[in-house]
Amino acid sequence: MGQNAWEEVNATLSAAPGLNYGWNVMEGAHCYPAAAACESAGLVLPIMAYGHDDGCSITGGYVYRGNAMPALRGHYFYADYCSGFLRSFRLSDGKAVDRRQWAVGELGHVTSFGEDARGELYIISDKAVFRLRQAD
Repeated sequence: MGQNAWEEVNATLSAAPGLNYGWNVMEGAHCYPAAAACESAGLVLPIMAYGHDDGCSITGGYVYRGNAMPALRGHYFYADYCSGFLRSFRLSDGKAVDRRQWAVGELGHVTSFGEDARGELYIISDKAVFRLRQAD
């Protein structure tokens, strides 16, 4: 979750502890205005970011590992609390690829995601709990 202007997603290998994601020098991949100096060397920059003109508070999700939608396995799903969008991407060679925005109707303010024992995903909002499934 960003500060004033950018929301971001970071991805690293679990075997890489102690990484510096740049706060409070960077916000997303941009210099943070309050930073005394802006030097990104040695920092891990996000693989994906969006500005507050697009949303206000990213709600991180899960990588889809279920069987109901095999074409989406490996997609990371996330939402935004204010705008209510649902988006996904796949990670490939350290880059966010196959970015999608899903037309899922009005979700409300998305507060969390969940995953069941089969790897199927759920979206939790101030309106309801939604199960992510393929359209009929």
